[in-house]
Amino acid sequence: MLLKFTAKNFKSFNNEFIFSMEPAPKQKGLDYSILNEKIASKKIKGLCSAVIYGPNASGKTNIISAMEVFKAIILRGTISNTSDHTTPNTAVTNLELIPNSTNKKKSSVDFSIQFTEKGLLIDYFLSLDLGDFLERDYNRKILNEKLMVNEKVIFSRNTILKFGDLSVIKDYLANELEENMKGAVTLAKNNLHDEELFLMNGFKTMFSSKIVSLISDWMKNKFMVIYRADALNTTTKFTDPKKQTVYIEKTLNDAAGIFGINSNAIGYIVPEDGTEAKLCSIFNDRHTALAAEAFESYGTIRFVQMFPLVMRALLNGATLVIDEFDASLHPMALMNIVNLFHNDDINKKNAQLIFNTHNPIFLNANLFRRDEIKFVERDDETHCSIHYSLSDFGTAGQNGVRKNDDYLKNYFINRYGAIKNVDFTPIFEQLLHDENEV
Repeated sequence: MLLKFTAKNFKSFNNEFIFSMEPAPKQKGLDYSILNEKIASKKIKGLCSAVIYGPNASGKTNIISAMEVFKAIILRGTISNTSDHTTPNTAVTNLELIPNSTNKKKSSVDFSIQFTEKGLLIDYFLSLDLGDFLERDYNRKILNEKLMVNEKVIFSRNTILKFGDLSVIKDYLANELEENMKGAVTLAKNNLHDEELFLMNGFKTMFSSKIVSLISDWMKNKFMVIYRADALNTTTKFTDPKKQTVYIEKTLNDAAGIFGINSNAIGYIVPEDGTEAKLCSIFNDRHTALAAEAFESYGTIRFVQMFPLVMRALLNGATLVIDEFDASLHPMALMNIVNLFHNDDINKKNAQLIFNTHNPIFLNANLFRRDEIKFVERDDETHCSIHYSLSDFGTAGQNGVRKNDDYLKNYFINRYGAIKNVDFTPIFEQLLHDENEV
């Protein structure tokens, strides 16, 4: 369960933003949105959903981009560039794209995350010197790195490497560590690399591969960050596929039927040349098939690509973060998916749904709590993004936001910010003027 994510000096965000999935104080109502988990003797609470609003180019997608970049850095264990282009997020592969382009003074790029997994509260912080924006040949360096478990420091790294109270993870330590602790600490301190994460290298090798596996498994399988939903592909893989065979996944096909597909089935066909199966529309009791792109609408394909992620999140208790989640999908389908995450009888494993949108239907006090409604706006002078929640306004005073307020109406009259007045009229007036001048 994700509790908090922060980033600083990341693309349009110069100052630190804090994306919190912790319930704000004094918020009442919609208790189905509150997830509960017991860590040691402490009760941890989290939100099951969050929706991000803001005008185009405000920086909404940069929050999701920061999450994906941080996840990728951890999983590969280094801050060097990579040639892996499996994501359309180029900042994942080329880290020189990360620093804020308007920053006049060299500044660190900072990330932190807090989440729960298997009865542990994990905090991990990373501060990087990546140089300036587009500085490709810069000698990058990890400035600070810190791991905490159940609010106890495990290790911290800046100019030197220090270890805290390892007893909090005693059940996860390497068996031979106790008798070789002094030597392991000395070896770890002498083998730090400027561009390598200690967590994924020395700590994993010498201290606790089990804790690192717990963190990396959560990052890989339960922190499901989709930077661009329109880039989801329409292929899947089977362990032992038979060529020219039609595969119809019953659950997905049933969901597609509820969504609106009723004249045909949705399935996969394995081509002659490989193991990747192509999404197809299946007709006449499996005797005829067309590529889905040739027959289905874009919205239908988007749904079929996305729904397995929703199933995976709910069944595994994962955090699904997705850009433009609602693009090309009918509001009724969207509302039902959101309600699945809000349903205590369905969402039994503390799954979370986080997405950005331009659709105002979610600005509804009966659907989302104030602390679940997030905003991003861009300052016209500094050109930097700012992130905040509806709950940050409080409930008292002229600018207070109360539970029974009309969030949608107030948003469009610019009570909350994060909205831009768009008027293209001057452009066309100038075009017409120039044309008359000729």
